[in-house]
Amino acid sequence: MGYVRGVNEIETAAETTVGPAAETGGDGVGRVVLLTTSHRVAPGLLSWPAWQALHGADEVVCADATHPQLPYLREAGVDVKQAAPTAEELVRACAGGRTVLVVATADGDRRLTDGLARLAGAGRVPMPDLELLPGSYDLPGARLLDLVQVMDRIRTECPWSSRQTHQGLAKYAIEEAYELVEAIETIETTEDGATDELCEELGDVLLQVVFHARIAEEAEDGAAFSVDDVAAGIVDKLVHRHPHVFGEDTASTPEEVKEHWLRTKAQEKQRTSVTEGIPLGQPGLALAAKLASRVRTAGLDVPLPTGGGVGYDLLAMAVRAEAEGTDPEAALRAAARAYRDAVREAEAPGA
Repeated sequence: MGYVRGVNEIETAAETTVGPAAETGGDGVGRVVLLTTSHRVAPGLLSWPAWQALHGADEVVCADATHPQLPYLREAGVDVKQAAPTAEELVRACAGGRTVLVVATADGDRRLTDGLARLAGAGRVPMPDLELLPGSYDLPGARLLDLVQVMDRIRTECPWSSRQTHQGLAKYAIEEAYELVEAIETIETTEDGATDELCEELGDVLLQVVFHARIAEEAEDGAAFSVDDVAAGIVDKLVHRHPHVFGEDTASTPEEVKEHWLRTKAQEKQRTSVTEGIPLGQPGLALAAKLASRVRTAGLDVPLPTGGGVGYDLLAMAVRAEAEGTDPEAALRAAARAYRDAVREAEAPGA
């Protein structure tokens, strides 16, 4: 995003300029304050040091007449001049020990920061002290707002994305989920961990969630919901199913946590069978393991069905693996990868 790029450029200029400023700065050459703000934080919500700097500066300038902070700064009594001074003009404005605060624009005022860095590097003029002052900070998860905004625009302007439906996207959710699993298993089998791939695949899965939520906003039958509704729903669910964290219950082991989870889930769904809610369309080994897990957790004694066929043998193996704490799907994939490697070895020249 342009804002992030701009902030990085300001930080680079500040690092370049602070050195010479420390050598030649002081009361006579003044100070330049570059005030940055996050577009993900509501305008006007600035840190106390930012407000102090704004009210204490001899001059406050901003090159962008439409900057979202300007109405709030002026309402607070800050005299902001619309101006785009060059680096040379800014240095001269600081003469006599004056402080000039620049409200950074969304693109980071690259022309200004590059000019300040160039002047500092030349060493021909006394440079004012240069301070980079973040006026607002992104909270964890703030970049999700960028994803929502990008998705809104893509849904509106992209010929392909604008025509997609829940049904049409379903296959991509399955594909991305499998690619995520593969990335996780790659971490377990490689020395470098391949965490970049995992990060990318998590982003692809997250895109599916945001995409479906964006489509749902357009529903006209009263069933519309947004990504905020999705987030609110899972937050409520997590809080309710973790009474040992958000309530007065206690749990000291993973088994107790799982018991809490299943009990509250059963109360929510009012299910009459432990098998309810298990998707039958999932891979066979995973389905068998899930059923076995529900049966074991519920303390039921259910004999395995018998019959003449490999399916019943696989069922028995999957149930045994689950009881031993092994994911049969993951185990089979690991064996299949070993088989794939053996095939490639056999195909190699001279094999």
